[in-house]
Amino acid sequence: MSNQYEDFSNHTPTNTDNDEEEKKSKLTTVASTYFNEQIPIPNSDDYSFSFRKLWAFTGPGFLMSIAYLDPGNIESDLQSGSIAQFRLLWVLMGATILGLLMQRLSARLGVVTGMHLAEVCYRQYPLVPRIILWIMIEIAIIGSDMQEVIGTAIAIYLLSDGKVPLYAGVIITIADTFTFLLLDKYGLRKLEGFFAFLILVMAITFGYEYVVVAPNQTLVVKGLFVPYCEGCGPKQLLQAVGIIGAIIMPHNIYLHSALVKSREIDRSKRPEIKEANRYFFIEAAIALFVSFLINVFVVSVFAQGFYHKSSLNVYENCQAQGNPHADVFNTTEELTVDIFKGGVFLGCQFGIAAMYIWGVGILAAGQSSTMTGTYTGQFVMEGFLNLKWKRWQRVLLTRTIAILPTVFIAVFEGIENLTVMNDLLNVLMSLQLPFALLPILTFTSAKGIMVEFVNGRAMKIMTSVLAIVVIAINLFFVSDYLKNLPSNWGIYIGVAVLIGLYLLFITYLALFCLAVMGVKKIANLQLLGRKLVYDYTLSQNTPLEENNIQQELEESTTIRNN
Repeated sequence: MSNQYEDFSNHTPTNTDNDEEEKKSKLTTVASTYFNEQIPIPNSDDYSFSFRKLWAFTGPGFLMSIAYLDPGNIESDLQSGSIAQFRLLWVLMGATILGLLMQRLSARLGVVTGMHLAEVCYRQYPLVPRIILWIMIEIAIIGSDMQEVIGTAIAIYLLSDGKVPLYAGVIITIADTFTFLLLDKYGLRKLEGFFAFLILVMAITFGYEYVVVAPNQTLVVKGLFVPYCEGCGPKQLLQAVGIIGAIIMPHNIYLHSALVKSREIDRSKRPEIKEANRYFFIEAAIALFVSFLINVFVVSVFAQGFYHKSSLNVYENCQAQGNPHADVFNTTEELTVDIFKGGVFLGCQFGIAAMYIWGVGILAAGQSSTMTGTYTGQFVMEGFLNLKWKRWQRVLLTRTIAILPTVFIAVFEGIENLTVMNDLLNVLMSLQLPFALLPILTFTSAKGIMVEFVNGRAMKIMTSVLAIVVIAINLFFVSDYLKNLPSNWGIYIGVAVLIGLYLLFITYLALFCLAVMGVKKIANLQLLGRKLVYDYTLSQNTPLEENNIQQELEESTTIRNN
């Protein structure tokens, strides 16, 4: 049922037999990552739009959209509002649209090939780059998991009025993660329904805050549609850069390409592939529109309520309300905001109920992100390493790595440093983004893999520009961070080495991508002792014909070996 395209083209390496044997080995040994069930699509020869079919395809996009609502994004939203008021809403909208374009490519790769991005990387990249790429994505997954741990611990701390200490909230996240894994047993549709419920909780809680605060609607609309930041300085620019890093998550691109495999699609029929691509794009657009509205709620709440406030003003207000956390604002330093302070502020300004409702929203954000992060980790490990672990083992590994530094900071440093860690993790997400953008651009631009569904020129240009912008943003982040480092030659040398290796690997991935796009001089380069890529011949074969070519190659290889 699932046709898995491989690049079988006219490239002739030095040792043809070994090369074909390697292809066959990859074809037969790649771990098949799938859900325990697949959702059937209503059979119909009519491929016009149908709400019934859209409902059957609905699910993967909403699971994917959870990453746009994780605690890291919520923190970025409230800081954006408090620093730049409504003036960066257009950046949020632009980043969400760019995210939709990348998710479209991710879903198309999964639909057309029947493989997710990590599996395609396993087949196409040489061993060493493949392992490095896996490590980079694992770092992104663990970083995201740390944000979820931080968000959940802060939410529990708020909801318990501080009776449950931060370190205890961090430890609780281990137990609740394993509890949610039991949802798998009740079927895929019920699991998707649970995620939809968590998104609904966030929409209601953050929507409630929006209604209570009642931001200026004229300024909201102006912030969304006027791409200008009047009176903005370096602080606002840095925040704008952070929004992009928080919204477009690297591991989410790997996740979405796997989630679409949960629908039954006959990949030997072009109309069914086109139909699936269309419905998955519509569903992703709806899901990201919902996530965008929720993010706008958060930005607007703090743009209206927190902008230009002083610590003294907020502290006096909290004292008058008798808020148990008022002391966090008892300082002469510049007023700053984070997930914890944001909840306390809402409780002081609009009543204690607003603080508890905020805590529920943050808890929903942390828990939903935990589950999707678990799936992503499993898909990435199975795809890159051809290694299968039970889901609870995978959770135990990543959650332990995420919890250890978080518990240490919670015990010895306190809540202030937890939120600082959250900001650094947003930067980490941005640094890892090229390791998802470049592979997805590479393989969706490969005619030998995508056949007639290959990227057009406009999409290649847009995604290439996005990749360049992201890399430039990362260099900006690093240069800004270096200014705050102590003057120590050892630190500078270490950072320089890391930056050099980072740029070197990105250069390799970019060359690989250009070779796939048809730059033959680059395709003929010798790297790591082998050809950079196979020759992607611009084949005009249909998906069904490609399947026959694949079978013929396997048969000819078997005959030669015998």
